Amino acid sequence: MPLEFEIAPGRMIGNDHPCFIIAEIGQNHQGDINIAKQLIKVAKDAGADCAKFQKSELDFKFNQAALEKPYTSKHSWGKTYGEHKRFLEFSHDQYRELQAYSKEIGIYFTASGMDEKAVEFLDSINVPFFKVGSGDTNNLPYIEKVAKMNRAMVVSSGMQSMETMTRVYETCKKYNDKFCILQCTSAYPLHPEDVHLRIIQVFQEAFPDIPIGYSGHEGGLSITLASVALGAKVVERHITMDKSWKGNDHEASLDPEELAELVREIRIVERSLGSRVKEMRECELPTFNKLGKSVVAAKDIPAGTVITEDMLTVKVAVPKGILPETIYNLLGKRTAKALSYDDSVEQDAIVWD
Repeated sequence: MPLEFEIAPGRMIGNDHPCFIIAEIGQNHQGDINIAKQLIKVAKDAGADCAKFQKSELDFKFNQAALEKPYTSKHSWGKTYGEHKRFLEFSHDQYRELQAYSKEIGIYFTASGMDEKAVEFLDSINVPFFKVGSGDTNNLPYIEKVAKMNRAMVVSSGMQSMETMTRVYETCKKYNDKFCILQCTSAYPLHPEDVHLRIIQVFQEAFPDIPIGYSGHEGGLSITLASVALGAKVVERHITMDKSWKGNDHEASLDPEELAELVREIRIVERSLGSRVKEMRECELPTFNKLGKSVVAAKDIPAGTVITEDMLTVKVAVPKGILPETIYNLLGKRTAKALSYDDSVEQDAIVWD
């Protein structure tokens, strides 16, 4: 199977396709659909490929004790955790409204299905791909159900071991070739020493037939840019209108200006990755013509002389002569004509037979 697949209509990922950039809105909308639309527009204006939310059917994601637990955090929107989550949860109709708005302005729309019922709803509204959040990555019955739906999948790896990720890969692969795995550390905000970008390379070696990406919760842009340089084909970053807003994710999110800069810089990194063929580039010719060195005569050499190493040296010369990397090919050859000290050694000065 090629190292690429269609993640959304008309958009391939993997191989040398552009990195797919997911702007993770999550629940940074503060429970306000108008803020949610503003964030979708921010993602679109910045050049991100996809605006993503988090969809839960709370009675299927949490047990009753978890929902009834008092929630006294400064980030709380209710007295209990259930009240808090219900305040932030959009209805099915609101999701359809957000999906329609995304289509209207021209950006892909999806959400992490945070439980199996949420995935069923997202499937019913025909999202282009499923995002599996780190909290469900080791939920193998969930992974199997999602894989069987045969939509593209993006799977985060936060809080998981390599053994678990191997089982996730094998489970997905059994039913679905269209998936990628993201290196992720589930800490908010994420400190550089906890990122471990080298795991991108570990995943590339362990799972060579799928794209690998990165989901980050760190401040700034440099780590995400480094992930692209290491070969990440999907990147995901949280976005917010204001990092000081109430909510756990805002501090680990990018503001609109940062998101736009990240997208610009990713595209620059991709341009810089370029070809896998090492050769002199057309843009280097002016420098080569000015400063590139040639083989020259280190002394007067009569015609018919067998060339030895002491007769040759390397200098910037006019006209250009034989390239220095082939100097040893000249040893033992005869000169076709006399050369004076400091003359460029050109092709016609050597007997090549």
